[in-house]
Amino acid sequence: MSKKGKLIVVSGPSGVGKSSLIAKAMEKRNDFCFSVSVTTREARPGEKDGEDYFFISREQFARMVEAGELLEHASYVGNDYGTPRAYVEQKREDGFNVVLDIEVQGAGQVHEMMPEAVMIFVVPPSLEELEQRLTLRGTETPEKIRGRLQRAKEEYQQAVFYQYIIVNDDLAVAADEFSAIVTASHCLYEDRKNYLTESQERYES
Repeated sequence: MSKKGKLIVVSGPSGVGKSSLIAKAMEKRNDFCFSVSVTTREARPGEKDGEDYFFISREQFARMVEAGELLEHASYVGNDYGTPRAYVEQKREDGFNVVLDIEVQGAGQVHEMMPEAVMIFVVPPSLEELEQRLTLRGTETPEKIRGRLQRAKEEYQQAVFYQYIIVNDDLAVAADEFSAIVTASHCLYEDRKNYLTESQERYES
């Protein structure tokens, strides 16, 4: 792989099927990889440092935040999580499109630091459909489902900085759209304008 990869930021409400969508798109391509986050929590049995997470101390995390080494960061249940810029950039230099599956708040941070990132927001066909999917999971109470639906409405209002919206109705179609967006992002004028100058220089020489 010779071309530099893209940073692909994927967000969407809980239950919309982001993980399934990304996994389906990855089946047909070998140029995707997931970002590996840093975290201050302890490793769980079976987790490997550098594969599941980069496990670091709170002091290290604070230093990374201060030095601007994280594209985004947040706290959850008493632990800190973040996306290391160096890891993402190295994978991109290796030719991989790095996929980042994060919430809208973190995505906004990434968008500010890397405006060239490809921003994709995944939605269900309707909120009624989302409610049905959450109910069919059978893992949450009606009260929690109502909370997730309310959060989805809030995310819809905040998602104004995304470039693309994928409606995850048919998984295969949605995965094809995801792949097409990534392919198109490599055809941007800024990424290929060298072909215009180099071809002209070769022709005139």
